[in-house]
Amino acid sequence: MIEYSKVTKKYPNGEIVVDDVSFTVAPGDFVVITGRSGAGKTTIGRLLIKDLDATSGRIVIDGQDITHLKSKDIPTLRRKIGFIFQDFKIIPDKTVNENIELVLEINGLDRKQIPERIKKLLEVVGLPNKGDLFPSQLAGGELQRVAIARAIAANPPILFADEPTGNLDKETSIDIFNLLKKINQSGTTIIMSTHDVTLINIHQARHLHLENGRLVKDHKTDAPPTASEIHELTDPKPEVKLKTSTKKPAKKNKK
Repeated sequence: MIEYSKVTKKYPNGEIVVDDVSFTVAPGDFVVITGRSGAGKTTIGRLLIKDLDATSGRIVIDGQDITHLKSKDIPTLRRKIGFIFQDFKIIPDKTVNENIELVLEINGLDRKQIPERIKKLLEVVGLPNKGDLFPSQLAGGELQRVAIARAIAANPPILFADEPTGNLDKETSIDIFNLLKKINQSGTTIIMSTHDVTLINIHQARHLHLENGRLVKDHKTDAPPTASEIHELTDPKPEVKLKTSTKKPAKKNKK
């Protein structure tokens, strides 16, 4: 169980990026967090892995309050949570195999078991013959699949996917989303942030909606997001135009 209880994140400059947010995620859930860029979606994930500290409130994972977790205990926490970054974070001068191998080594897997584990991971994400390629030789969708393989390499019970389809075309986005659903069906709890309307429409289950750091909607049924929420994500905010005066300047009196 994951529980956010009245969580607020405020930066020293006074900016509040997460504002009194509360929700729970049960084991095995697939939750989609939506909202405009800057609504607080990424911050929710960074708080989960202690990349940021909450200003107030509590975050509890499997009964453990991580809010005041000591630095020495953070690596143990992060073994429970796979994180898929918006910009992939793939090491460019290492092959696909080497990128995944690094994670497995950090997690202490026996070196003799690593090649077979990598082979299985690449089969799961649909890249069985790409292990010896470098990131520059892969398309965007393939890079995302490598990022997913790396995130689930150590079998974490929780996976946070931060805008996993943000830079992909519609068809590839759906393929990546279906891959995440497949991983979820194996028992992994998934929290995915997105502003991709295509994914919002096809995922008609648990759906949290953020606006300006506040949780304003929590759909716990099979109801799809409302038209107003989709409108809020897709339509740009209107520009504020300064009013210009139509009055002619007053004439100066001649002396």
